[in-house]
Amino acid sequence: MFSNTFFRRASGALLVALMCLPVVAPAQDRNKSRANQSTDVQDRERNVKQEVKQVYKRWLSQDVAYIITGEEKKAFNKLTTDEERENFIEQFWRRRDPDPDTDENEYREEYYERIAYANQHYASGIPGWKTDRGRIYIAFGKPDGVESHPSGGSYDRPSYEGGGSTTTYPFETWFYRNINGVGSGVEIEFVDPTGTGEYRIARSPNEKDAMLNVPGAGLTLSEQLGLSSKGDRITGIGGYGLSNYQREQDNPFTRLQLITDLQRAPQVKFTDLQTDLTGKPQFDDNPLVFDVRVDFYRQSDERVVTAFTLQTENRDLTFVDKGGVQTAQMNIFGKVTSVAGRRVTTFEDPVTTTATVEDLTQAKDRKSVYGKAMPLPPGTYKVDVIVRDVNSGATGVRNIGFTVPKYETGKLSTSTLVLAAKLTGAEAPGMFVIGGDKVIPNVSGNYKRGDAIGLYMQVYNAGVDQTTLRPSVDAKYVLMKDGKEVSSFNEEWRGVSDANGRLTLARLMPTDGLVPGNYEVQIRLSDRVSNQSLAPSAKFTLTEK
Repeated sequence: MFSNTFFRRASGALLVALMCLPVVAPAQDRNKSRANQSTDVQDRERNVKQEVKQVYKRWLSQDVAYIITGEEKKAFNKLTTDEERENFIEQFWRRRDPDPDTDENEYREEYYERIAYANQHYASGIPGWKTDRGRIYIAFGKPDGVESHPSGGSYDRPSYEGGGSTTTYPFETWFYRNINGVGSGVEIEFVDPTGTGEYRIARSPNEKDAMLNVPGAGLTLSEQLGLSSKGDRITGIGGYGLSNYQREQDNPFTRLQLITDLQRAPQVKFTDLQTDLTGKPQFDDNPLVFDVRVDFYRQSDERVVTAFTLQTENRDLTFVDKGGVQTAQMNIFGKVTSVAGRRVTTFEDPVTTTATVEDLTQAKDRKSVYGKAMPLPPGTYKVDVIVRDVNSGATGVRNIGFTVPKYETGKLSTSTLVLAAKLTGAEAPGMFVIGGDKVIPNVSGNYKRGDAIGLYMQVYNAGVDQTTLRPSVDAKYVLMKDGKEVSSFNEEWRGVSDANGRLTLARLMPTDGLVPGNYEVQIRLSDRVSNQSLAPSAKFTLTEK
């Protein structure tokens, strides 16, 4: 239970005998061979791999070259049809949309504005988007500050660069307060040693020093005092090299790490829909398998409580020891969208399941369940659910379309018929509590013989006998196997709750006397007042213990 939180070697004689036998092709193969020889070469069938359209190649290699992740690029290259590529591109931008409720994708609009700006301001014989400044600007946006020296010239080094005066090439230093996945207080230095306007990321503060290779010129204070030599600075052994940096960010290894981090694609902030329209995970080669069920209970004429239940096998989860307790943890994210594609609501929870070391083997034979209920108006929706096993990284994605029913006034109707793994009275509000009952659905519908099957359903707009003031509805439970009735019994309505015209059917059905197989249970309702009838049903599978 969750808390809320994939001949030997033959003898020589036989071998000689086989070698002496002539090889004769079957008549069918001989005829086929002659046919192929008589066919003109140009008329023969060819195995041709479909070429990817140039527009998709350009999108991958130019448009999003700096922001597409390695996993996304790998997934895109596996696609085989233009429809799949179009769906991928749509999801690519949707994952980066900071406000999915608006018609515009603000990130995409800003991103293409960055490309236009880079091409206009950073071109230098090559398009601006191909330059280092263009790449950083496109990937991470406008810097929070810029120190520009477009002509170079005389330069007084700050103390953390060794002090002293020198002459520099044109250079710029960009400042970012924070870059996700890179760090805070990021400084990026660009140098134009050729004077052509093509600034390149500097690996060392010495790259902008035009006097670096001129003996006796542009010395640091340490070099002027004879405590170090320019040769040490050039080789990186001493001076302003590997040992005398004064800021951690000037450490050569730190700067190299920064340059490496800047070459990665920016982190995807909105990762709730890493899936294609078929519901298969796009970027995970080890998907986590889970089942999803959607149930409906009338709340009012305009609102229906929609309950989502997720169920997974514990054997598919990774348990780790935390303080002597075996713990599996998952992050769950769900997004409900309308037919128009607008986000209606979301839910997100970290959930855990635990077991002692002694009980771990038995716990892995059980299931874990998570539930979330929310009111929705009648209509058609889609829910996208992502579950990630925190310990193993395995991820599962499910996409399910569903229609919230409209319960008409005066018409006999019911909620979903739920086959429950557990059905008890509720002591307090919480997950899986419906009215006064705690109903934990069995999403897979699999039971072991001997387990009681919980049956739960609500009946709406049922007629009431004015003489006895009791429901005037006949309810008959019918159990069927292979289309034949196995057993049946009637509901006596004793103890059945009646609130606001709603009747609740909640009972346990034993399975000790049943043989393993596939079954269907029906609840046949007949309203004697309105002469309306219904027969909701549900299927389940019974196996040996």
